[in-house]
Amino acid sequence: MAEQPHAEGGASPKHETLMEKLADKLHVGGKDSSSSSDSDNDERPRPSAPPAPAAEVKPSFSDSAATAAAEAKAKVFRLFGREQPIHKALGGGKPADVFLWRNRNISAGVLGGATAIWILFELLGYHLLTFVCHGLIFSLGVLFLWSNASSFINKSPPQVPEVIIPEDLVVNIALSTRYEINRAFANLRQIALGRDIKKFLMVIAGLWLLSVLGSCCNFLTLVYIVFVVLHTVPVLYEKYEDQIDSYGEKGWVEIKKQYAMFDEKVLSKVPRGPAKDKKH
Repeated sequence: MAEQPHAEGGASPKHETLMEKLADKLHVGGKDSSSSSDSDNDERPRPSAPPAPAAEVKPSFSDSAATAAAEAKAKVFRLFGREQPIHKALGGGKPADVFLWRNRNISAGVLGGATAIWILFELLGYHLLTFVCHGLIFSLGVLFLWSNASSFINKSPPQVPEVIIPEDLVVNIALSTRYEINRAFANLRQIALGRDIKKFLMVIAGLWLLSVLGSCCNFLTLVYIVFVVLHTVPVLYEKYEDQIDSYGEKGWVEIKKQYAMFDEKVLSKVPRGPAKDKKH
């Protein structure tokens, strides 16, 4: 009997040790599961944050100012609806350089030569045919004497260049002249048919102005005046382009107002010609 409590006492510690082992295993398993879940959470790719919107590249102040200036310049009124620089409007090349005084020596020489010719024919009363004949006589006489006297003065004879007019140049000039004449006749025909009253009035005003100038001076003086205008007006316009265009815009607006009133009161009551030619 004395050994029974000892046996019970010995069984309880075995039971406790078994329970403790089970609890330890369960506790360790919980830790492992929690650690594995933590590791799984660590290994899972976390959703990346949405990319920040790219910052808009704003143009610099200088670029925006240059663009605004270019747009404003494009909208500026230009005389005769001109969209090109004055140099290109004159055809470009050497003639435009002469009219705009790109080379002052050449431009001054050309204008001085034209002035000398005008003085010679207009003020001194020299005639063109007489001038040409006297010039040829002088040139041929000098060359003839030089060629014959070269053997006596031990100098080489003059090298007279051989002048040959190319056929292509003559053909191109003839074709261009023919095209311009045909276009002028076509425009005159349209005006004569009464289809464009505005163009009709412009042509009448231009012819009347030419008739007034022709009564004041002869043809040579008129050509010289046009030549001087071509050598002075374009270069002055290029220098003061903005100021002239501003005044021209104001004048053009006033002309359009007056023309609108004239059209409403007079031109609208004038009978017009047929719109199309009748085919027979």
